[in-house]
Amino acid sequence: MYAKLDEAPRSFTRVFSPQRLTIGLLTPLEAYPDSPFPTLVEHQRLAQLAEEAGIASIWLRDVPFYDPNFGDAAQMLDPMVYAGFLAAVTKEITLGTAGIVLPLREPIAVAKQAASLDLLSHQRFVLGLSTGDRPVEYPAFGVDYDARGELYREAVEYIRYLQQQSFPRVQTTHYGQLSGKLDLYPKMTQQLPIMAVGRSRQPIEWLAKNVDAWLWSVDDDNAITDIIASLQQAAGELPAPAYGYSTFFDLDKNPNAPYQRFYNVVRIGRNALIERLQRHQALGVQHVAINLKPSSRPAAEVIDELGSYVIPVLETR
Repeated sequence: MYAKLDEAPRSFTRVFSPQRLTIGLLTPLEAYPDSPFPTLVEHQRLAQLAEEAGIASIWLRDVPFYDPNFGDAAQMLDPMVYAGFLAAVTKEITLGTAGIVLPLREPIAVAKQAASLDLLSHQRFVLGLSTGDRPVEYPAFGVDYDARGELYREAVEYIRYLQQQSFPRVQTTHYGQLSGKLDLYPKMTQQLPIMAVGRSRQPIEWLAKNVDAWLWSVDDDNAITDIIASLQQAAGELPAPAYGYSTFFDLDKNPNAPYQRFYNVVRIGRNALIERLQRHQALGVQHVAINLKPSSRPAAEVIDELGSYVIPVLETR
């Protein structure tokens, strides 16, 4: 946890700052409302367009398998490999995972991959960690679904030890042990930001003291107020994690179209969007990550409109 904002790396403060609300994109960076599979035809160009437009972050999802009952294969590419590719074709935008399904991955490997990505991207990486939203994947990995909350907590603590201590001594219950004879490289120049994605089967009290940010799907005004107040209360004298939310998103061609919600999809014109984001910024929301899968418009059009009309207003605070 960062005691002071100036201690946090630029990868974090570019996305999470109490001074403004920022916008990020969830991969894949395209509209594909009628298929579970994206094309990825222009994903490099769209990442660069997002950066030029002032989008703060690109979040890569971790979906090991295609589940027909779920109906979305995400970007199909492994998120750690994909982050390395995006690091090579972008310059400033923060890259992060939203999130690695931690109970299904070995934490030493995750720690080393994250440190490698942070180095290769010149400190532009944020490690987002989740317990996933597809129970059917757990048997494929031979992992107990009911133990996912406990596995998550221990793995987060293990990753922190590996990245913050030299020759650490660690005894875990579910993973391995380190006796102080081994050290993990590459070393971080600053503490790697860790973000919880979803509730991750954790109580507010644990989240408030163990992660730097929390990205959830809750965007109701009253709920946001309660969440942020609960995080601040649970954090005590520590800085509370930054709060942001993600949403499926369809930016209406009509700039004056009102806010509408269709199950988990927000459809809205840019004027109502600006008003909504400013209101949420005043409530303490620091980041909104949008998923363009259900978009009725091409991703490039949406990114351009966000960059031309929405982001400049948010930056004037």
